[in-house]
Amino acid sequence: MTQATAIIVGASSLLSREIAKQLSAQGVELSLLVQDPDSLSEFAQSLPNKAKVYPLQIDQPQAIITTIESLWQELDGAHLVIVNTGLNSYDPSLPWQPEEDIITVNVQGFSAICNTVFRLFTQQGYGQLAAINSIAGLRGGPSVAYHASKAYAANYLEGLSMHAQRLKLPITITDLQMGLLDKAAMQQSRLWLSPPQEVARQAIKAMQKAKRRAYITKRWRLVAWLTKLLPEFIYNTRHWRTKEERKAAKAAKKAQ
Repeated sequence: MTQATAIIVGASSLLSREIAKQLSAQGVELSLLVQDPDSLSEFAQSLPNKAKVYPLQIDQPQAIITTIESLWQELDGAHLVIVNTGLNSYDPSLPWQPEEDIITVNVQGFSAICNTVFRLFTQQGYGQLAAINSIAGLRGGPSVAYHASKAYAANYLEGLSMHAQRLKLPITITDLQMGLLDKAAMQQSRLWLSPPQEVARQAIKAMQKAKRRAYITKRWRLVAWLTKLLPEFIYNTRHWRTKEERKAAKAAKKAQ
């Protein structure tokens, strides 16, 4: 392969599409895997460089493996694979079904993708696997299965990196640790929310530098550091509420 090629698994999100735009502008040919290919066909056609869309059954690990292997043969390999598959939900009553769905997608599906890609990279002799992960995996949290799944992903990626070193192969594993963007959006925090273009730019820069782990955006490194240091009785006082909800709670407390 002389043409730079990349596969984005889970290409329908806003961040994936922005990464695709910037990579395509740099001359990278893209293969985009999504659950609903029709929803991304117009976007793929708008990119400045070649891009094709393929179906993805993210809740069926064996189907994922078959899809990636077939695509790999069609492309004759790839230089970069980006994994951006993740499911999250929060319900204080902790019903089992959402938890099971998160585990299926974030653990089983994620593992099937990374395991298959790593195996194909070992046969190819080189490559880079990058995964959109989250600092939510540093500790447990209100969305119990989600936080646990992100910790699993971080350890799985570290294990693959160690295995590549033992095999003495130039396979780079990059763990892109995103900040708590959902929480920042919920609280309408301008300080912690960055434009998608900047998030994608920093993610691509980290991949190009072959970073083992990177915090995206960089300011979330401080939050990650504090998260690890906080004692549980302080860490557990976090509230997933909007500014309006917090103001209302304060007003109600004063009125008592």
